[in-house]
Amino acid sequence: MILADAIAALEKQFPVLAKKEFRGETTLTFERLIIADVCAFAKNELGFDFLANICSVDNFGSEPRFEVVYELYSVADNHSVRLKVAVSEDAPEVPTVTGVWSAADWHERETYDLMGIRFSGHPDLRRILMWEGYPYHPLRKDFPLAGLPSEMPDVAFSKTAPLEGGPFVTTPGGAGCREREPRSKRME
Repeated sequence: MILADAIAALEKQFPVLAKKEFRGETTLTFERLIIADVCAFAKNELGFDFLANICSVDNFGSEPRFEVVYELYSVADNHSVRLKVAVSEDAPEVPTVTGVWSAADWHERETYDLMGIRFSGHPDLRRILMWEGYPYHPLRKDFPLAGLPSEMPDVAFSKTAPLEGGPFVTTPGGAGCREREPRSKRME
């Protein structure tokens, strides 16, 4: 199917809140409660059989604060489309698309963990990078770059986390790649 025909079919089937084209890429914005139906139609009827990514955008200071972005790709037709939904800070919840693509599982968990956007109907919505009980969402724009103090010794920094160094360092130069691989720091 031609990409223009697929986009026209999406526009005909569902109410599109906004359409943007930039450098040959098309972004369609839909109402958040119908996104699972839009994705199912895109996969089953239009051939967008690969969910490349789900991510989110924090528009801190604006309302709606968040956007959830779905990158869809058709392997057979070699084209892609971007779908978006706006999400309010007061009700940061979107229906899951794990029933359409099982790959959405970890994408949605990561978005929940790092941005605090919940996915209703998700089979296992729990943190994937941060530990359970961590009270913050570190990719939000109101989260400080230097981190926050933690009261959990041995799990996180008990002081503000450093922005460089870390437990692994690389050695500059060296004749081959083996010498440049990250190595554990020697504790002194």
